[in-house]
Amino acid sequence: MSRATATQDQSRGTLVVVVGPSGAGKDTLIGRSMEQFAGREDVHLVRRVITRPEDAGGEDHRGVTAEEFAAMRATGAFAVDWDAHGLSYGIPACVHEKLALGHLVIANGSRSALPLFASAFDPLLVINIFAQPDVLARRLELRGRESREDILARLARGSLQVDGPFNVISIDNSGEVDEAARMLIDILEPLIGCN
Repeated sequence: MSRATATQDQSRGTLVVVVGPSGAGKDTLIGRSMEQFAGREDVHLVRRVITRPEDAGGEDHRGVTAEEFAAMRATGAFAVDWDAHGLSYGIPACVHEKLALGHLVIANGSRSALPLFASAFDPLLVINIFAQPDVLARRLELRGRESREDILARLARGSLQVDGPFNVISIDNSGEVDEAARMLIDILEPLIGCN
């Protein structure tokens, strides 16, 4: 785990955006941290708006059509929105209300959208979840969506690091999930209840 400073502005809450490559275990680690903070009224997981059906699997999200998403975008319904892999993703603007109360808000994001997050949220903490390429390849192969050769070629083109002037803490989730989850929880706990 590489570490940057994780501090909180005393006048408002922190938006934590979790990023990393497919197969790194972002949803698993986010889920474990939310179990740890269950019942806390000052910790929130963003329910993203995505242009895919809600029953498509993966994270709990609000599924909308491309037309519905475009209408929401046009009316300013999102604090941040971006397009990736043929889908559109949005972070609802109402997260600002929770941040104004000094709460901790956690969002599943995208490395490509980090400049947008940085423009919309201050303070912002980026948690970069990664795993070693052989571990990612094994996890992705188990999903059965791509051949091993396609997976390895895609991984060779990508980076496991976050580029840019962001406050970033990286967690290597190549080993035991419990260990990586504990690291994430240890990072998040000091950001809660500071106000």
